[in-house]
Amino acid sequence: MSLIAPTLQAWFTERLITQRNASPQTIASYRDTLRLLLAFASERTGKQPCELDIDDLDAPLIGAFLTHLEHDRGNSARTRNARLAAIHSLYRYAALKHPEHLATIGRVMAIPFKRHRQGEVSYLTLDEVKALLAAPDRSTWLGRRDHALLLLAIQTGVRVTELVTLQIADVTLTTGAHIKVEGKGRKRRTATLTRETVAVLRQWLKERQGQPQDPLFPTRQGQALTRYGVGILLSKHTTTAAASCPSLNAKRVTPHTLRHTNVMLLRANGVDIATIALWLGHESIKTTYIYQQADPALKEQAIARVAPLGTKPARYRPSDALLAFLEGL
Repeated sequence: MSLIAPTLQAWFTERLITQRNASPQTIASYRDTLRLLLAFASERTGKQPCELDIDDLDAPLIGAFLTHLEHDRGNSARTRNARLAAIHSLYRYAALKHPEHLATIGRVMAIPFKRHRQGEVSYLTLDEVKALLAAPDRSTWLGRRDHALLLLAIQTGVRVTELVTLQIADVTLTTGAHIKVEGKGRKRRTATLTRETVAVLRQWLKERQGQPQDPLFPTRQGQALTRYGVGILLSKHTTTAAASCPSLNAKRVTPHTLRHTNVMLLRANGVDIATIALWLGHESIKTTYIYQQADPALKEQAIARVAPLGTKPARYRPSDALLAFLEGL
């Protein structure tokens, strides 16, 4: 019998932090998963979390935990799969440390990820983008900050986490204007800025001032905005913009919607999927194919190649005597 506590602690300190140098976001996500799992297992078994054995966290209990996440906590299949990925990672490590528990570990590793429907890509039209950018009151400091933030998000397509962690030093507004971004897996990339964005950021930095390591978009107190804070200000400005652009009322606009919008604007200008994958910081081009499917222009081109409705379908006629013989068999 082996307690899960020392294995779990070694997994975090040795494997994730020391050996893999996992990002703080990954550590936080895995930590939250294990906190939920241990609390669930403790309630089911009547044992304190530190007293739980590896065999206590067997496949039936893990399966019940995943069901609990979906039915009781209202988590999506995508979130359920993310929690299961963390558990699989822990059990792969446990298999090396405790081969005597391979039977239990193997059954847990056999729990599959759940298939889920791929949601439609939600993005803003050009008119909706203009209305959103016009929504902040640029006669105020907060309005000018929000306008610069929204413009940068739409023009570069950065993730909201990348946006709120930008520092003044990450911005270059001279020749070859760009921002330096640290994305998922600590991958560094640059995003080129348009003249419009450069002009707005130049004015914002002149007003914002601050030191190179200060956040590019601070709160009134000088702290970096949070992801939640960006969502709140985006919701507020979307409501304002909907007054002049009613189509926004039918859309749920999130920070990721702005990222989708950037991609669709690039597709509208003929940028290929491979380039967009690099632009977004996608590890695999397969992730970017959802935009290929969502591009209405590509669908229109496909429809244009289809024979007009109402035409009489032609009958296949072999062009060769031998093919005609085979067709008649």
